Amino acid sequence: MTAEILAARTGASAALWKARLSGHPARVGAMALVSAAVYAVLGLVKLATFRATTFDLVIVDQAVRNYAHFRPPYIPVRGVFSDRGMDYVQLADHFSPIYALLSPFYWIHDGPESLIVAQAALFAAAIPFLWRYTRRVLGVAPAYLLSVAYALSWPVAQAVAFDAHEVMFVPLLTAIMIERYHAGRTLPAFLAMSGLLLVKEDMGLMVAGVGLCLVVMGDRWRGALCVLYGLGAVLVARGLVTSVFGGDATDYWGYGHLGKNLPDALMGIVRDPVSAVLLPFSAEAKVDTLLLLAWPTLMLCLLSPLSLAALPHVLERMLSDRDQWWQADFQYSAFTVIILFCAGVDGLARLLRWLKRSDDRSLKLAWAAAACAVALTLVPKFALDQLYHPAFYKEPKAAAAAEAASKVPSGVTVEAVNSLGPALSSRTTVLLWTAKSHGAPWVVADTARWEFPFGSPDEQLAVVGGLQANGYTKVFERDGYVVLRRD
Repeated sequence: MTAEILAARTGASAALWKARLSGHPARVGAMALVSAAVYAVLGLVKLATFRATTFDLVIVDQAVRNYAHFRPPYIPVRGVFSDRGMDYVQLADHFSPIYALLSPFYWIHDGPESLIVAQAALFAAAIPFLWRYTRRVLGVAPAYLLSVAYALSWPVAQAVAFDAHEVMFVPLLTAIMIERYHAGRTLPAFLAMSGLLLVKEDMGLMVAGVGLCLVVMGDRWRGALCVLYGLGAVLVARGLVTSVFGGDATDYWGYGHLGKNLPDALMGIVRDPVSAVLLPFSAEAKVDTLLLLAWPTLMLCLLSPLSLAALPHVLERMLSDRDQWWQADFQYSAFTVIILFCAGVDGLARLLRWLKRSDDRSLKLAWAAAACAVALTLVPKFALDQLYHPAFYKEPKAAAAAEAASKVPSGVTVEAVNSLGPALSSRTTVLLWTAKSHGAPWVVADTARWEFPFGSPDEQLAVVGGLQANGYTKVFERDGYVVLRRD
């Protein structure tokens, strides 16, 4: 009898696991794996065809490599560029100790490819949590559709197409935070929220936004504590931690039009509040980005208090005087993409309650299908569009770039042009080549096209000539690439 019971239990357990593997977890997992593979292909092709950049891929690569070898996260490429020396640590540039979690990837493969794959995996890892939250609120079919919408979303596309950045951790952490809180599991939600503070020195503002959201939703004590927690974290990170590691809190101050520091800027806003309110809408690029952030949810994210969690980061961008922060390009919008998708789900649920149609499955399905359709229509306008164009996989100068990189021996310090640094970072100490020589024994230039921070190819040619006049010898030249060695 005992054997029969054991066999029955074993059979039931096997059937349960089979059902699980053949059901939603397997499908959602497959969706995440496919998304990660697509993101990785986009980044790896850009790296292989010399379209990745020293600023910022090499910066992160140097930091994580040092973590992986149990050293301080030195980023000489950034330190020398800012005249702060070779021993400048990443924590002085941005407070992102979370990068240390990527060290195991470098134990498998020591190179920037590991960063690209890790970033792809982290962005895709948010999908199961978004799916679970959406399923709980709207149902199974809308959960699948919205997960596809996130996987194809333009903020994620722009982020995975531009090197590697600390934002890779944010969609996963915010997805865990929102889904677990909604499930009544406050401890993992709090831990995920706290993890945001290790991503960047300003993420306390997002935590404060989460607190404001909780207050509006009625969880006042937790909300008030989160506001204080987030603001306190910002003050500590910006005012203390950065300077302790040798940084300067004014390095990324982008609000000179409001004041020279935070207190001065706040006083400026108090003196002219109308101008401050209009500032996020003061440029066409700002309005375009704001619309693009809300449009993937058909604007329904604006009906949810969850949007308050994204508000501080959005205002941080739109109130600045740095136009690159306003743009839909680069990685900045990926900080809030999961929050806004979840806010869209909650906004629809609230709208249906107001309309007394909470059980209308057709409206839930229609909205999710529309959100998925919007994501599809935006694909050709952003970075994922490159994947189905054959030209993306080819670079006319790739052979010359690879040959130029091969001329630089391993273990040396090299000043490399922005697009060639990632190819050298795993085996040399890369510095960014600029008009100001730092005396590195090797230099790699690209005199045929514009490269940051130079203004024109002619400027690069002039600098190459100056180096040759001061003791450097040309050892290679092809298709504009020039490799110099100091005698």
